[in-house]
Amino acid sequence: MDLAYTTAGGVVGAAVTNHLSRTQERRELRAAVMQQLLRVEAVRDEVYGIAPGRREGPSRQPAGVRAPVAARFGAVAVLEDGRDAERVQREAVADLVAAALSAGVPRRVLDFAGGGAEHALRCEVLRAVDARLGGVLGAPLDELAVSCEEYRQATAQLLLGALWQPWRTRPRLRGRLRALRRDAAALHRMQEALESVLTGPQHLDALAERLRGSRSDQGAPRTDDGPGPAA
Repeated sequence: MDLAYTTAGGVVGAAVTNHLSRTQERRELRAAVMQQLLRVEAVRDEVYGIAPGRREGPSRQPAGVRAPVAARFGAVAVLEDGRDAERVQREAVADLVAAALSAGVPRRVLDFAGGGAEHALRCEVLRAVDARLGGVLGAPLDELAVSCEEYRQATAQLLLGALWQPWRTRPRLRGRLRALRRDAAALHRMQEALESVLTGPQHLDALAERLRGSRSDQGAPRTDDGPGPAA
């Protein structure tokens, strides 16, 4: 009888210890995802402006690789510390994907979360370019900003739902992804329309002239870490 009680107690204790260990591991994995998500969102918030860069179009990129948005205007989007915002965001999204996959978040959810962050940063780049040109887009840019923020929030909420409440998110996942796919297509069309305006020859020439002027005013060469801050 003593042996039976001892054995049963050991089994129960092992089960409880295993459960607590897994619970702690899940908490740590979820905390890592939250930290990386905040890091991704911080990139957009820290965009300082644009600086002179090399102009690149989609035709210069390998198949399946999208050219940096700012590069289409011959510019680089920079953070407050002078780093390339789009490069920093790519690194942050990659770290978010790695953390979220470890926490059991489906990859297709992460694709939309990364896309939401990309659209949000793309909107900030267009806003910075438009500001350098004196505000040529007007109300359509404000509408785009609202749509970008709504889409970013929707994709982030989907990610958080899959992370914290997967049993609730899973049954409705297919329908939500279908709706987000439609929203992403509409958002892409809006962004492309505004980009086509800003990449008109007259605007590109004016932007290049103003960027050259800002470089002369700063008087500092670019480094490997990126250009110095530009308003």
